[in-house]
Amino acid sequence: MPDILDTILHWVFPVDCAACGQPAADRRLPFFCRRCWESITPITGPLCPRCGQPFDSPVALAHSPGHRCRACREKPPRFDFALSPYRYDGVLEQAICLFKYRRKDALAAPLADLMLVWADRLPPIDLVMPVPLHPDRLRTREFNQSLLLADRIARRLGLPLSFEHLERIRKTRPQTELDRTDRARNVRRAFAVREPDGLEDRRVLLVDDVLTTGATVNDCARALRRAGAASVTVLTLARRL
Repeated sequence: MPDILDTILHWVFPVDCAACGQPAADRRLPFFCRRCWESITPITGPLCPRCGQPFDSPVALAHSPGHRCRACREKPPRFDFALSPYRYDGVLEQAICLFKYRRKDALAAPLADLMLVWADRLPPIDLVMPVPLHPDRLRTREFNQSLLLADRIARRLGLPLSFEHLERIRKTRPQTELDRTDRARNVRRAFAVREPDGLEDRRVLLVDDVLTTGATVNDCARALRRAGAASVTVLTLARRL
């Protein structure tokens, strides 16, 4: 019956795929057809076991499975582990931009599902937390895309969600406008823990949409570790390479 209803609704209110322009027949997958959505494939090959950055060589970890990338060796991040399963390109980039900048929040569920495919790669977690927006940015955008993702992930994993402990205390320029060095400087000391109660010895899963240099999640992890968190694992939907 639900499939018949989907077909009728699609016939009455046709929707074209945002990627290829062909009819998107599956109304449970908004804005994209099933064929385009299934073209989203994970990053393959060896990754840094700390930050998840792909190595150039396909045999980078063959003889030393714990080998870290140069950035993690020279300046270890404050988070314990980062998982970003997909490249920020193609259909996924289009979906994230629709979700984040054009308020297509119906995409929150299928995007969170892409992240949850990798839940078995995560270490033990006690608490799920989104990367917060500055209040001015939140008023402009009217929603935090990371919170929508974190909420669905927490529900599916049966874990508590916290969106009150961590806050963005300093307004910063958009990271997309900056290079790697300026990104780190831009978000330095931009996050703080409002109330440390409930964080002591907790294992936190920090959720965001896209990871580029890791500067934002690194400063979040700094604040959380200083407040007593036992560990900080980062889960983002995509990595910008």
